[in-house]
Amino acid sequence: MNYTAGIDVGSTYTKAVILDETYNILGRSITNTGFKLEEAADRTLGEALKAAGMNQADINYIVATGFGRHQVSFRDANVTDLTASSHGASLLFPNTRTILDVGGQTMKALRLGDNKMVKSFRLNDKCAAGTGAFLEKTARYMGYSTEEIGPLAATSKEIVPISGVCAVFAESEVINHLSQGASPADIMHGAIDSLVGRSMQLMKRVRMQPEFTLIGGILRFESMARVIREYLKSDVNVPEGDMVQFTTALGAAVLGHRRLEKLRHEGALAKV
Repeated sequence: MNYTAGIDVGSTYTKAVILDETYNILGRSITNTGFKLEEAADRTLGEALKAAGMNQADINYIVATGFGRHQVSFRDANVTDLTASSHGASLLFPNTRTILDVGGQTMKALRLGDNKMVKSFRLNDKCAAGTGAFLEKTARYMGYSTEEIGPLAATSKEIVPISGVCAVFAESEVINHLSQGASPADIMHGAIDSLVGRSMQLMKRVRMQPEFTLIGGILRFESMARVIREYLKSDVNVPEGDMVQFTTALGAAVLGHRRLEKLRHEGALAKV
């Protein structure tokens, strides 16, 4: 039995997944990335290995992805997060054609071709108003934690529009709405609606096609997926529980097994 590890070094969190050759997840872990990227990768992999009851020597191939992938010196290979996300989403939902990935610092839309490869993509990584960080900042300003975003928005009775085109202006709108007596729940609903509106722009630019798969840390809040469904007027795939955060790391581990298969095939041909 061969085992691979996928490590996704993101700007906010680092995730690791241990995968066997039948694509069963044996262990996984998530930690804060911080500013020492290799240490974060090493620490997260160690915790995933502990969860799997394994040692690093048991791993046949390690693939790093994410913005900090080049800092992982113990990797066997690295791939872009776009490539890793496409393989992770396709493993979980084989008919995926469009992926929306909403993270803390970036938002990405990808359209896949018939071969599961990325055919078109667009990124929003220039303004915090178009990322999950805006929702987290809005929640903190109103006195709520990140984990309270979903439950808070679920109690909303109506949407308070947040139309600011950048995080600074949007924050000013939040302050103004609070001063006028708007409820935090309705303001949070409005912030989610604003973020979803931006995501729809990215998806249109990649010429989105169903099936739609949503990944990224912000998608662990069901309110986000619900608003996206309303915009699309279509059902969407969302990995269960916290797997929305591990999909890219999962894809990196899948690619590790495919790389091993290729190496075995090349070795067999060399012996002919």
